[in-house]
Amino acid sequence: MSGLLGAAEIREIATRLGVRPTKKLGQNFVVDSNTCRKIVKSAGVGPDDVALEIGPGLGSLTLAMLESAREVIAIEIDERLALELPATAARHGFDNSKLQVICQDAMATSTLPLDPTVLVANLPYNVSVPVLLRFLELFPTLRSGVVMVQSEVADRLVAKPGSKTYGSPSVKAAWWADLTAAGTVSRSIFWPVPNVDSSLVRFVRHENPGDEQLRRATFKVIDFAFAQRRKMMRAALSELCGGSSQASAILEASGIDPTIRGEGLELSNFIKIAITLSK
Repeated sequence: MSGLLGAAEIREIATRLGVRPTKKLGQNFVVDSNTCRKIVKSAGVGPDDVALEIGPGLGSLTLAMLESAREVIAIEIDERLALELPATAARHGFDNSKLQVICQDAMATSTLPLDPTVLVANLPYNVSVPVLLRFLELFPTLRSGVVMVQSEVADRLVAKPGSKTYGSPSVKAAWWADLTAAGTVSRSIFWPVPNVDSSLVRFVRHENPGDEQLRRATFKVIDFAFAQRRKMMRAALSELCGGSSQASAILEASGIDPTIRGEGLELSNFIKIAITLSK
């Protein structure tokens, strides 16, 4: 088994490349190889998988993925890091033909050279939700994965109706997948040490509950429902429905109490409202 990156080597590479981790790019590099292997194992990466990584940084997780996957695709926005990654993999004895590095902003990525089957990523805190939702939408071959995100974001992604953390990310992610908490991660495994806690979220894709037209309509309802989350649904949807009384009528026709708040509804309820609205 090839050795993975350690803290000393990570700092050496960063110094050589002139990389100073920036808050803007959410760069907190993982320096603990055991954690990397644990994440890859938790994601269920196997020898038939095309594993996708977003923001590989200096390559800690990438090398752990190369140990298990058939091929790895890594999307890295920083050109210095993207160019260095294959060299790091080669130094550690990995076959570079198994690694494809794309130097691009993940929020601008719409095509990949291979169909990815599993996602493993340490996602920057500021874009973690939009990146995850984008990749679930664009790449239906992604059947499962584990993402490391700020604990507060993780709580929102796995929240269930009725909880204070339940909101738009929870409902939208549920369109594509079942999301569950997969443990917390110590701050000490990062360099630099972040001032927030991190957690792992595992997802397993399920069949979409409808076509793309219904998804867009449902997401529009979700956006209105949580734009001002203290509002009752009849007030939250009044602009969308052409008035409070029309909103009440649509909600009642969908079998939903007009005085409930968005946080009390699950995805199937939002789908019903979207279908009633479209009629």
